[in-house]
Amino acid sequence: MSNPGQNSPLIWLRPGMHVKRWLFVLILGIVLVSLGLAYLLRHLYSDLTFPTISYWLTLQFISRPARAVLLGSFGIGLIVLAMLKINQSLLRPFLAPNQENVGERVFRHHQRRRGPRIVVMGGGTGLSTLLRGLKVHSDNITAIVSVADDGGSSGRLRQATGMPPPGDIRQCLVALSEAENLTGHLFQYRFSDEYGLAGHNFGNLFIAAMAEITGSFEQGVVESSRVLAVRGRVIPSTLKDVTLAADVRVESETNGYGWQRVVGESAIPAARSRIERVYLEPESVPAYPEAIKAILQADFIVAGPGSLFTSVLPNVLVPSVAAAIRASTARKLYICNVATQPGETEDFDVEDHVRALQRHVGNLFPEVLANDRIIASTGEQAHLKPVALPPQSPTDYTLLTADVIDEARPWRHDSAKLAKVILDIYAEPVV
Repeated sequence: MSNPGQNSPLIWLRPGMHVKRWLFVLILGIVLVSLGLAYLLRHLYSDLTFPTISYWLTLQFISRPARAVLLGSFGIGLIVLAMLKINQSLLRPFLAPNQENVGERVFRHHQRRRGPRIVVMGGGTGLSTLLRGLKVHSDNITAIVSVADDGGSSGRLRQATGMPPPGDIRQCLVALSEAENLTGHLFQYRFSDEYGLAGHNFGNLFIAAMAEITGSFEQGVVESSRVLAVRGRVIPSTLKDVTLAADVRVESETNGYGWQRVVGESAIPAARSRIERVYLEPESVPAYPEAIKAILQADFIVAGPGSLFTSVLPNVLVPSVAAAIRASTARKLYICNVATQPGETEDFDVEDHVRALQRHVGNLFPEVLANDRIIASTGEQAHLKPVALPPQSPTDYTLLTADVIDEARPWRHDSAKLAKVILDIYAEPVV
């Protein structure tokens, strides 16, 4: 709901609207036409004889400066009234009831177009939560998504068609969509058994169909983005068929502790064992070129939030993606989860998250953002423990803390809070 002040025609004079220059051109055109008419009337007035009433109609009983001020003021008022009414008449059909003023929408559009170029990488609910908040501030967002998912609808489509799994990409497209409410519900709709499509999301099937129609998975994602009116881009980290594997710690009655190899993204957390290392098979896969281009052109690179081992790391384990991040001059930030994740980061604190990341890719993200408002989860989510801050200030990375928690769901980030903190960090100089 917009406030009354937003309905004023003066909103079009705000900086960044890209309207004042054309308003000036309009007024200049009107002035030139008026001067032309004035010269013509002056010529006719000199050569012709007019009835007495013309004396009163042309306000000759008032001094010329006073006439200029009076007519000029009246003309400006008519211009403003005409612009306001044209605005209301032409654009009202395109706005839903109670939607914000057109001028406010235009202003926000131009503000977002000038927003920072932000690359975010990860997958699952965490990444879509972040995107939902960032899209309010910038249209220059690129989400780089893992393609190692092998479970659920995505896994079945991957096996059946050979294309990369669309699930995480679907969630990011919905999060960045302008029509998130209705179209988002449609894309997230999961079929029941009665249709013979049990477990499939409509959005996954839509992306698969679009990929078939356009001839490639990446083009299918592009066209799906247009259907959803996505702000920004969603692209895979690689187009190659990759499998995520892990070395996990197991306990044996005869040999004590040992290591076991687990294959498949969905199988890794299901093993419920401490994860020592995750890796892609094959390891040396090429990155999607658009992902490298986005990283090198970025102003800010953000990893997470999301499942550390199965969403965040699979992206940076693509060798050329990690190399591009190292080469980039952008600011780089890792967002730590606010709660532990069963099967992946049980009993982890912030330090454990960072050390796991460093074991795999080194100090790729010198800044780390963590939640500093601890709220314990209750009910069915009581097993998800808050991720604790380290007892001492780290020396090999910069720890930034803020209240970024969703109070209603303390095991998740709050979209608006997280986006605001990230933009505040971007605006501050690097210490």
